Amino acid sequence: MNVQEQIKAYITSQPEPKHAEMQDLHQRILQLSPGSKLWFEDGKNSEGKTVSNPNIGYGSYTIKYADGTTRDFFRIGLSANKTGISVYVLGLKDKTYLAQTYGEQLGKASVTGYCIKFKKLKDINLDVLEAAIRYGFEAQHD
Repeated sequence: MNVQEQIKAYITSQPEPKHAEMQDLHQRILQLSPGSKLWFEDGKNSEGKTVSNPNIGYGSYTIKYADGTTRDFFRIGLSANKTGISVYVLGLKDKTYLAQTYGEQLGKASVTGYCIKFKKLKDINLDVLEAAIRYGFEAQHD
């Protein structure tokens, strides 16, 4: 399966209403950054053990590790979790920026240094979520 097929299968595998909401967010993110590189991470490590929820990724940047090694990774991630949906904004230098800038305006969402988590789309302000995603695509990364 190619990346688009993996993404479609992942979204389709979600129960309603999460399936429809993931599809809606996927389309919104594609519109915010048309032509972005697409990723699909199945959440398994090199031994095939599940270490995280699967992620759809958008865009790309280079992670620089303390030991000097680098790795390409996605800027924006979308993932279903047990209680809802997570949107990841990765590679930001300021780990307080998301919460301080968008947290109070988002609605019923928890916001950490790189993750915006919510139960349902109706619980959040989609314009504010889109602004946070747009910032993630445009921000300078480490």
